[in-house]
Amino acid sequence: MEENADPEHQMMMEGNVSQTMQIDPRKARFPCCIVWTPLPIISWLVPFIGHIGICREDGVILDFAGPNFVCVDNFAFGSVTRYLQISKEKCGISPYPSLYNSEDGYIPDEPGREGLTWDDALRKSTQEFQHRSYNLFACNCHSFVANNLNRMTFNSGGWNVVNLAALIFLKGRWVSTGAMVRTFLPFVIAFALGLAFGGSTFLTYWAFFTCFLVGWFLLGTYCFKNLIQL
Repeated sequence: MEENADPEHQMMMEGNVSQTMQIDPRKARFPCCIVWTPLPIISWLVPFIGHIGICREDGVILDFAGPNFVCVDNFAFGSVTRYLQISKEKCGISPYPSLYNSEDGYIPDEPGREGLTWDDALRKSTQEFQHRSYNLFACNCHSFVANNLNRMTFNSGGWNVVNLAALIFLKGRWVSTGAMVRTFLPFVIAFALGLAFGGSTFLTYWAFFTCFLVGWFLLGTYCFKNLIQL
């Protein structure tokens, strides 16, 4: 006959879960979140395109920032402006937090703990992308986050660079009013200056640039499925 779970241990686990899920933008801690920040130049012209990362259970940000390089706790293009916390209940992973010690790394699992945890999934994707070349158009930060979400089977999987970008743009929460201003003010200034000095010529080039970027990722995701890596 199976032994009942230790109530005291269960209470400690629940307490650890609630503690680790606290978001603290001042310390750049976003437990189990997707995080976003604008990119220099590109986001000034197309404000819904930016740099994205995913966070461990302790809130540390991981982002694919260059060839064979996943950045840890140092978001590549500045502080987070938008975030979306992911419910573990919508993922096919263990509801328990990973056992992690900041000094020693991951601690071996306890007996009886089964299934892939949130941090297990992130660790596997990180190891994979540490052996991948970075390419803005074929294998980028969105590829890394989509790979993680598919590994966790978040909302049954099927994540790609397009629906991931739409998810954070439509459902992401702003860190602060200042973060919103930081995102859109450069676009407003660049667009106003472009109209003032370039007029219809600027609009033509801006529309072409925007359609090219959006069209590339749409075609690469839904028409030529091997073009953009996940």
